[in-house]
Amino acid sequence: MIVGILTIIVYKWSGLFSWLAIFSAIGLILVIVRPNSFSQAIKKKLSRGMLGVTFGSAVLIFAILSSVASPASISSNSGASKTSATTTAQTAGASPTATTQSKQEDKTAEPTKTETPKSPEPTPTKQPEVPADFKSALNKATSYSNIMHMSKRGVYDQLVSEYGEKFSAAAAQYAIDNIKADWNANALAKAKSYQDTMNMSPAAVHDQLTSENGEKFTQAEADYAIQHLND
Repeated sequence: MIVGILTIIVYKWSGLFSWLAIFSAIGLILVIVRPNSFSQAIKKKLSRGMLGVTFGSAVLIFAILSSVASPASISSNSGASKTSATTTAQTAGASPTATTQSKQEDKTAEPTKTETPKSPEPTPTKQPEVPADFKSALNKATSYSNIMHMSKRGVYDQLVSEYGEKFSAAAAQYAIDNIKADWNANALAKAKSYQDTMNMSPAAVHDQLTSENGEKFTQAEADYAIQHLND
C-alpha cells in the first residue's frame, strides 16, 4: 500500500522532476562556465568540484525520478502486472480442464468389460415312474432269454400267454423294448441243444428254430445259427 501511495505521488510530481532535472543541468553548466556566480549569490565561497558534484548528482536523481514517474512507464508496469495475473488465472483455470480431459482419456483407454449372459441351467426332466408290473415283466423276460435262450417273439408270447405269465401287452412290450439280449446267440445255443440232445439235421434244426409252433426265431437268426452250428 505504501509503495502504491508513493507511486501516485511520484506520478503527480513527474513534471516537477523534469523541470528540476533541467534546472540542475543549467546549474551544472553555469558551474562549469562561471563558478563564481554561485559564490556571489549565496555569499559563500564554494569550490568548483563541490558545485559540480552537487548539480551533477541533482541532474541524475531528478532525471531518474522523472523517468520512473512518467505515465508511459507506469502504464507499462501496470499492463505487465495485469498480463501476468491474467496468465496465472488462465493457467489455474486450465488445470481442471486438463485434468478432466486426462481422466476422460483414461476412461476411454480402459477396455469395456462385457459380461457374457449366463445361459439358464436346464431343468432336469423327471423320468416317469415305471409301473411295478412292467419291471416284473422285464425281469421275467431277461430270465427266459438267459436261461432258456428263447427268441424275442417266444419271450413276448410267453409273457402274455394265458398259460404263461399273463402280463399285459403293454408290460410285455416294455420288457421286449428294454431287454438286453443277443437273439443270434440265443438261436445258436438253441440249435446246438437240438443237435446234441436230439441229433437233428441242420435243415431240421433250421425249421424248428423258425417254426410257429417251435422257437419262433427270424430267418436271419436261424441262418446265423446254422452257419455257426459246428464252430
